[in-house]
Amino acid sequence: MTTHRIRVGIDVGGTFTDAVAVDATTLSLLGQVKVPTSHHHEDGVAHGIVEALDRLLRQIDRDPADVAFLAHGTTQATNALLEGDVATVGLIGIGTGPGAVLTRRLAALGRLELAPGKRLPLAYAHVADPDDTGAVRAAVEQVTVAGAQVLVATEPFAVDRPEGERAVLETARPAGLPMTAAHEITSLYGLHKRTRTAVVNAAILPRMLATADLVDASITKAGITAPLMVMRCDGGVMALDEMRRRPLLTVLSGPAAGVAGALMQERISEGVFLETGGTSTDISVVRRGKVAVRHATMLGKTSYLNALDVRTVGVGGGSMVRVDLGHGDQGHGGRARVTAVGPRSAHIAGLPYACFADPADLRDATLATVRPMPDDPADHVVLDAAGGRYALTMTCAANALGRVPEGDFARCDQEVAKAALAPLAAALGVDVPTAAARILDAGAEQVKSVVDKIVRDYRLDTDTAVLVGGGGGAATVTPHLAALTGMEGRIARHNEVISPIGVALALVREQIERIIPGATQEQILAVRAEAEQAVVAQGAAADGVEVEVTVDPQTSTVRAIATGATELRTQDRSHSADDGERLAAAAASLKTDPDRVRVLAGTPVHTVYGTEVRRRLRAPRHPVRVVDADGVVRLHASDAQVAATTVGAAPELLSTLVREATSYGDGGVRAPALRLLLGSRIADLSGVLEPQPLLALARSEMRDRAADEPVVAVVEVRS
Repeated sequence: MTTHRIRVGIDVGGTFTDAVAVDATTLSLLGQVKVPTSHHHEDGVAHGIVEALDRLLRQIDRDPADVAFLAHGTTQATNALLEGDVATVGLIGIGTGPGAVLTRRLAALGRLELAPGKRLPLAYAHVADPDDTGAVRAAVEQVTVAGAQVLVATEPFAVDRPEGERAVLETARPAGLPMTAAHEITSLYGLHKRTRTAVVNAAILPRMLATADLVDASITKAGITAPLMVMRCDGGVMALDEMRRRPLLTVLSGPAAGVAGALMQERISEGVFLETGGTSTDISVVRRGKVAVRHATMLGKTSYLNALDVRTVGVGGGSMVRVDLGHGDQGHGGRARVTAVGPRSAHIAGLPYACFADPADLRDATLATVRPMPDDPADHVVLDAAGGRYALTMTCAANALGRVPEGDFARCDQEVAKAALAPLAAALGVDVPTAAARILDAGAEQVKSVVDKIVRDYRLDTDTAVLVGGGGGAATVTPHLAALTGMEGRIARHNEVISPIGVALALVREQIERIIPGATQEQILAVRAEAEQAVVAQGAAADGVEVEVTVDPQTSTVRAIATGATELRTQDRSHSADDGERLAAAAASLKTDPDRVRVLAGTPVHTVYGTEVRRRLRAPRHPVRVVDADGVVRLHASDAQVAATTVGAAPELLSTLVREATSYGDGGVRAPALRLLLGSRIADLSGVLEPQPLLALARSEMRDRAADEPVVAVVEVRS
């Protein structure tokens, strides 16, 4: 029997470090461990990472040599910024004339507030000529005397002419400090925003370098030969050397690990992921099989950091119930009402959940309201019982209704949960199930308002989008929210460790952005190639790299996002869906009877299904679904044309399809949204609006492939 190699994901949280092992072929969970995060050890969090790895390998009886992939996610960078625990940055501005005015204004970055009462420690010095080594040395000495522990060089227009920033850093190298140039962090225009992003990156650089070195040395000592990867804030991973250069990419990476797990393990192609912990729920989007990212807001200002678009609501499994007990006598007709849940949680209040109490400890329970913290309203309901004081929480309500599945981290005895809610139900004048439903209503409504907005923002198709819950408190929010919205909802497998699973399954990712007015197809292809080369340089297998290119004509931004695995994954297809299962999945997604669905095209990995929707006085619509070998819907198209061809014949056919589907109007030329099914991939070229660059990108996707290899084109005319 062949023993598959394993992928290991480690999630370093504020309290615990979780590690999981996943079969590299079947992607099934093999083992999981939890150890306390070692903040105060002399080796810092590196000690906990190695301890978790050692326990994990012993648990599943595997050797370090079996590890094919190892990655970890950490909140260290985020915490450093939140707590103001950062290095002093020496910022060297470059320029003469008007340029000098602009760069000198950057000294005001020292007024950025990291935490209440803590500002970004920054020392500024200026040089007119970056090639004047004497002036540069004097500037370096000026900022180091002021306490600088890391250097940043910045100059107007360095995105196009980086020589000045490079010259300053070369002269400053003998100072022995970590250093970076602003153009290395982002290649977008905007001196102030670009420099601010680079300065914040530099502020956490020394601490993250020290941690990276410790983790790297510890992993090597443990006998792991697989390269160590680190979770990024956009849902991918990067090589350790890349993290040393741009540690800022790990900020806000906590929620990204969870949605990466949902994307890879749950195979979501369209939906909302809700990661519910004890105190809050992080809400993020998967659209057309990709996580939604945007420029993050840091320290109250927008940055050029591309991070997961996550919205956080203060509702979690431990959220305390808040009530208005009314003004009448509770025992004789006075009626209480549930007004809210959260944002205060039982953890912060220092109270145990009532549903996890021993039944005897709930004897003689009476209802009371308290202020969990001195400034809180006195409307948080608790039970005073024989065993002490207990909080009524969302978890209590979900268990009372039987919503928490067998084996779930948050499951308890349903009868105990019902007993815990009985005093509140009496005060409300209802039965226990109704009281539990009102609690979940109050929590889920808060989450629903955010989900409704995110669905509108991303124009998700609510007929096909799914709600997927992760985190230890998933059962308290997602099932009830699904009932409220009418959307399909489910709890992710192994929801309590979905974040380390996401780390283990994440792909190497890189994003290259350039502002290129009137970009030619050669320039667009060059940006694409740069992104592809970047992920290959970090260990991604070249044959499996996928690149998505977007050209925004309004901002002249060319963006290429490349993803790839560190090894070519040969999926175990022993449990693949059969023809009937794939047809049923397509029909369910199309909301029609299987008899009305037909196969339009296919590749060895994907099958394309379609149907026809007739409309009065309008042309019929032809919705399409692409289903993979596992029976998962990977692509939705509301009205598309499908054409099957080969690599050799594709250029001519695509040229005709694109020409016929291109629209012209006041908004300019709009080429169709084109996606190619090629090998095991769906190449998404929908981000390009100009026909010629679109066709050039299509040709680049097919290069080096056999002429007789099948290709399927899915073409959507843009409205």
